[in-house]
Amino acid sequence: MKFRRPTQDPLEINLTPLIDCLLFLLIFFMLSTSFTKASRLHLTLPQAKGDAQSPVQGQQIEVTVSRGGHYSVNGAAVHGTDEADLQAAINQASGGNHKLDFVIAADGASSNQSVVTVMDAAGRLGFVNVSISTRSPDGH
Repeated sequence: MKFRRPTQDPLEINLTPLIDCLLFLLIFFMLSTSFTKASRLHLTLPQAKGDAQSPVQGQQIEVTVSRGGHYSVNGAAVHGTDEADLQAAINQASGGNHKLDFVIAADGASSNQSVVTVMDAAGRLGFVNVSISTRSPDGH
C-alpha cells in the first residue's frame, strides 16, 4: 500500500494584512489624538536673579494685584474687581497702544485667580509683551 506524503506549501510571508492593520492603527491614532491649542499670551517670565533693567515708567503698563485681590493700573486704583472694569482701566491707561510692555506685580499672598484674571484681560486686549515682576532673593 502506497501512502501519499502531504505536500508542503512553500514558505512565504504575506505582508498585506500587516500593512492593512498598520494603516488602520495610523488612521485611528490620527483621529483620536487631540492637538493642543496655542496660547494667546506669550509670557516672558523674568529671572529672579540678576540685574535686569526695568523699562522707563512711562513706556509700560503696570497692573498691581493686592493681597485682597484689588487692582491698580499704573498706580491708579481700579473701582471694582471684575474683568470688565480691569479691561477698561487698562485700555484707558494704554491709550489703545497694545504694543507697550505689560507688567504684572502681584503680592505673594494674592490669589492665583486674580493674577490669571489680569493675564486674561491683557490677552483679550491684545498685549503680547507680558511679564511678571519679581524681586531678587537678597531683597532688592
